[in-house]
Amino acid sequence: MKPVRILLADDHDLVRAGMNNALQDQPHLQIVGEVDDGPTLLEALHTLHPDLLLIDVTMPHFEPLSTMQHVRMMYPELLILVVSAHDDDVYVQGLLRAGVNGYHLKDQPLSELRLAIKQVLSGRRWISGPLVDRLLHPTESQQKAFPKLSPRQLDILPLLAKGLDNRTIAAQLGLSVKTIETHLTRLYRQMKVQSRLEATTYLHAHPEILSAHAQVSAPQPTIIPSTEQVAIMVVDDNQGYRQQLRRMVTRAYPPALTYEAANTADALYLARQLTPRLAFVDVVLGDEDGIRCARRIKREAAQTRVILMSAYPDREFHRMALEAGAVAFIDKKDLDAATLFQIISDAVG
Repeated sequence: MKPVRILLADDHDLVRAGMNNALQDQPHLQIVGEVDDGPTLLEALHTLHPDLLLIDVTMPHFEPLSTMQHVRMMYPELLILVVSAHDDDVYVQGLLRAGVNGYHLKDQPLSELRLAIKQVLSGRRWISGPLVDRLLHPTESQQKAFPKLSPRQLDILPLLAKGLDNRTIAAQLGLSVKTIETHLTRLYRQMKVQSRLEATTYLHAHPEILSAHAQVSAPQPTIIPSTEQVAIMVVDDNQGYRQQLRRMVTRAYPPALTYEAANTADALYLARQLTPRLAFVDVVLGDEDGIRCARRIKREAAQTRVILMSAYPDREFHRMALEAGAVAFIDKKDLDAATLFQIISDAVG
């Protein structure tokens, strides 16, 4: 029987060492990697393919709720056990709703961690004992009345509940990112929460807040097509270029949600799950054929506009790209901000 492959994610060396020691005498468990921030976590998930992720979600460069939702979508078979010092029930509910399989408190005995892992591996959900009663029987203080909000905060509230980031909220409301940050700071203070995760979770747990405020709030601004949120996929086996192009897309068109794929399998999974508006696909994907990948993307998501690209443009590549269903074949050197904006604007319509 193959051992369970475990990835440890915590920004404290001592914590990772402690978990290592706690699991050393478990022959059926194998720790295959350790990471200490958000970017290295995503890279390790892609390269190591663990069966179980033990994670503290307060790492640097890591937004817990949206990243856990993304990880759950990308790796549906992955088991996720949060190991955290945070015992706020709102925080816990948000992560459970995002798709984690269990939540374990760091102050519990190491034997409890082994039990938590056993429970999660058996297909059951795990919640540390001290949290269970509070989750089942919230106190009156936890069921707080919602404060009176300004018209602008009422505009922001439903967008926050949807999980949109500050840049996207700003684009949809026609405000600066700094203005949105200022409103959110005040909103958190009025809601008596400490983070975006707590605020979003509270709103999801109390949908009556949104409906009640909708009756008294000003009409929501019309979102014009050019600023609507669209999904864009970047498919390239070169991680450096892939991340560079993703940043360029974000700068050229802030409302876009940009996803990365390093190979055909990941690209097809995203195509099925998201039906992206646009897909930028490199002609050469390591040992794979990007033109064939483009053809398969079109089969999975016929509405996706595919842009094939290459650092070595060739007439034959151009012909084959169009035959595969791509709308354009572009030299990577020509993909600047202005070109990207034009391509995305054309796709959005």
